[in-house]
Amino acid sequence: MRLPTVKAGLTLLLSGATLMFAQTAKEDMKKAGQDAKEAGKATGSAAKETGKATAKTAKTAGKKVKHGTNKAASKVEEKTRDKQ
Repeated sequence: MRLPTVKAGLTLLLSGATLMFAQTAKEDMKKAGQDAKEAGKATGSAAKETGKATAKTAKTAGKKVKHGTNKAASKVEEKTRDKQ
């Protein structure tokens, strides 16, 4: 009589432990999903900021090149005007 009671108690103990670990694993997976979502948001905002910085740099560089080209063209024009 004692052996079946011990078996039943052991079975209950192990099944309870399994459910406890299953719940913990579920919570861990949920937390990992939330962390991945936050990381995705951070990556997206960083990419957005990088894109804005790149656009600003390209715009500034374009203006400087245009200014340099116009300056050089005006100097060439002055030199050719003097020779005529």
